[in-house]
Amino acid sequence: MKKTDIKGLAESEIAEKLKESRTELFNLRFQLATGQLDNPHRITMVKRDIARLHTELRSREIAASKSQAQ
Repeated sequence: MKKTDIKGLAESEIAEKLKESRTELFNLRFQLATGQLDNPHRITMVKRDIARLHTELRSREIAASKSQAQ
């Protein structure tokens, strides 16, 4: 997921993607522990997606607080 894709989403959609990504990360870690994971790099990619989603949510919070302060 790219930054431009995330910017076009509503906050509720971002929250849903975040929930899905966390579930996927849990499943990937479980597969890693049981030796069934085919692509270990996928864990890194999902972690980065989660970080991007959190970053976008936080930047929207900051922008909202700045607009309310003015």
